[in-house]
Amino acid sequence: MQNQNTAATGLEAIEAGAHRVSVDEKRMINCRADVNQLLPLKYEWAWDKYLAGCNNHWMPTEVPMGADIALWRRPDGLTADERLMIKRNLGFFATSESLVANNIVLAIYRHITNPECRQYLLRQAFEEAIHTHTFQYIVESLDLDEGELFNMYREVPSITDKAAWALKYTQNLESGQFDTTTRAGAQSFLRDLVAFYVVFEGMWFYTGFAQILSLGRQNKMTGIAEMYQYILRDESIHLNFGIDVINQIRHENPELWDSAFEQEVLTMLREATELEVAYARDTMPRGMLGLNADMCEEYMHFITNRRCTQLGLTELYPGATNPFPWMSEVMDLQKEKNFFETRVTDYRTGGALQWD
Repeated sequence: MQNQNTAATGLEAIEAGAHRVSVDEKRMINCRADVNQLLPLKYEWAWDKYLAGCNNHWMPTEVPMGADIALWRRPDGLTADERLMIKRNLGFFATSESLVANNIVLAIYRHITNPECRQYLLRQAFEEAIHTHTFQYIVESLDLDEGELFNMYREVPSITDKAAWALKYTQNLESGQFDTTTRAGAQSFLRDLVAFYVVFEGMWFYTGFAQILSLGRQNKMTGIAEMYQYILRDESIHLNFGIDVINQIRHENPELWDSAFEQEVLTMLREATELEVAYARDTMPRGMLGLNADMCEEYMHFITNRRCTQLGLTELYPGATNPFPWMSEVMDLQKEKNFFETRVTDYRTGGALQWD
């Protein structure tokens, strides 16, 4: 018999003859019903996101890199600033995907006590592996210094600061003593969800997307740009899943999200914005590609406001606008919110990315 003071993990002894699970018994955290029973579904949105992730499957090796390799090898193919930006960008993403994956498999999965959400987490973990594979493929294709790229999160301060900020929210979750049945534990879990889903995947990745997709618009490094479009499509669902989970936990446990905690979340988003602005200035000390650090700062304010709205919070940067109007077409920010109003019309290989 399961200890009634703990949430289900799925590893409890089988209780022969126990009653069947009903929808009403299912909860996002601290559920004591059998989490090994997927049906009946309670959160249809989680299952929909799992199916969308499966439908969007892609592999980096499907994307041709010949033009990128030729351009990278040409001494005059890219400017020194463009090369710095690309390497810093790749250096951030190369290990960030692993940090996000670690957070899923070592922290989040155990404490989410809903089977359909766990099903999506398994799909997301696989997608993070594909993203890490993407950066291995790029490094190998361009013959980059793998030690330099994969160690930037320990050697480049603006990248180190971001990784260290996020890791502090997940490190205590992997402790065998961590428990979401307490108020302090449940709030720690919410902080981790905010740090990784809202900040890491929903804010920090966006400067990198803007930089690489700006290159692609100018017919430079088009293979990498295409892979970033696929990553963005995955990350849009990751972000929305995380926000749905956060808001569902709030709905089921309203006492956790009081005014003090709300202010704490706003402080997290403000700190994350400042760290991303510092990263943008480090990666783009001078303007290029129609971008500059000041524009990236305004863009991050715009993105942060979107995240505040999705969490039901007051905007931190009233009046912030999108300085990159072309991004709405290249990245289609509306798909973050309305992804399931579109459908992929031609997805056979990594060479075809179209919506209608």
